[in-house]
Amino acid sequence: MAGNRPLWRWIGAAGAGLLAGWALPPWGCPPLLWLALVPLWALGPGPAALWGGAAVLVSHRWLLWLHPLDWVGVPLPLSLPLCLLLWASLAVVAAALVGGWRLLVEVLGPERLSSAALAAALWGLAEVLLAKGPLFWIGLGSAALPGDRALAGLAQWIGAGGLAAVQLLLSWWLWRWLAAWGAERRGAGRSAAAWVLVVLVLHVWGWRLLQLPGPALAAASSLNVLVLQPAIPTREKFSWSQQQALLRRLAGAQLQAEQQGADLLVLPEGALAAGQTLPHAAQVEVLSGGFRDVDGGLRSAVLRFEPGEQEAVQAIDKHRLVPLGEWIPGASWLNWAGLSAVGGVSFGEPSRLLLRPTGAVGVAICYEIADGASLAAAARDGAGWLLASANLDPYPPLLQGQFAALAQLRAIETGRWLVSAANTGPSLLVDSSGAVRQRLLGQTAGMLPVQLQVRDRLTGYSRTGEAPLLLLAAAAAATRLRSRMRQS
Repeated sequence: MAGNRPLWRWIGAAGAGLLAGWALPPWGCPPLLWLALVPLWALGPGPAALWGGAAVLVSHRWLLWLHPLDWVGVPLPLSLPLCLLLWASLAVVAAALVGGWRLLVEVLGPERLSSAALAAALWGLAEVLLAKGPLFWIGLGSAALPGDRALAGLAQWIGAGGLAAVQLLLSWWLWRWLAAWGAERRGAGRSAAAWVLVVLVLHVWGWRLLQLPGPALAAASSLNVLVLQPAIPTREKFSWSQQQALLRRLAGAQLQAEQQGADLLVLPEGALAAGQTLPHAAQVEVLSGGFRDVDGGLRSAVLRFEPGEQEAVQAIDKHRLVPLGEWIPGASWLNWAGLSAVGGVSFGEPSRLLLRPTGAVGVAICYEIADGASLAAAARDGAGWLLASANLDPYPPLLQGQFAALAQLRAIETGRWLVSAANTGPSLLVDSSGAVRQRLLGQTAGMLPVQLQVRDRLTGYSRTGEAPLLLLAAAAAATRLRSRMRQS
């Protein structure tokens, strides 16, 4: 039986990783995640790597919906193998990251609280950095949503990275309690009671933070916005019939916004082609996803149209480009535009702040919604609300649920209302406490009139960023160093 223990360690790690993948958005179930994280502390670097790969295979399985890719020039027999390769490659990267993190834990000594605090802080900081990189991740920081908005309320002070660290520390404490249960049940019982008390305190504190945006963060003004969800299939977008359908829906949205007296009409990512103008010169300001030429390079952007104008007068370009879809490393040598009909897009500036005459807005295009630090910086620089512009077709509702959870988290972190405009969904309105106020049914064409509040007061996270995580890492490292010096 003893010889089978290593096998069970690997099986347990794989099972826990699969469970962690299910616990992430769109479900968002923290208690299930805490249980799934326990083997990550108990097992070594190898099983931890398997844990990471399994979690990503479950949480990012929407990548398989890229198939078929024949519409962008990939031969049909190669389409599914290529999608499987992309999916597996992301899992391998995740396995390497989690395995490397667990190796550090092994060196520090996983039984010590100082080691656990340092490891949890480093994980949280790594999630913040990964959110600025080329790959898209659903990390532990977003796992509280949509199921546990009270716990997610802590993000007002510690951000997504801090939430990831908190959940890792709760799982570490659970692991230590389970380890002590067989040795000394009386002490283990006290530890369990303390754990439950801490979880309750965290939830009460988080829920209290979510109530503050009401009277405390008074709205500077309100804004009437009309959101268009065209629901044009990406694989058919460039056909004549779909182009005509899109133009009709854009024109109808302009007319309805004007009739309703809306302050702003919002169109999703990629609604306008490069050089394309609006169908009409309606007396309503428009923020539309589209493309523009800058110094001979194509950029994906949110374009701003003044009331009565058909030409864009301002734009904010997409900075975080989709690898293989919009950005191909060494594309000039490969002579390949990538897995998109608009491949070869160039990078915009990193700032997510769009300065409008009537008030600045923080803009996230596509999976820039995962980068909370950049949107918090935009809020700090004067953005009174947030706009998420996306085209998530042909991906399934799974990815739409993850996008909505990230939108909720960004609203909580910044204390700003958020409007999402997406081609096939999610098109929704999220208030500053992370509650979804209104939304359109996914995969269907429609218009969503919303009224949002423009805010000007900053949350703790918008002011200090990752300072709490850095302080935790520094304090834990100093404690661990002193302990080792005493032992020496």
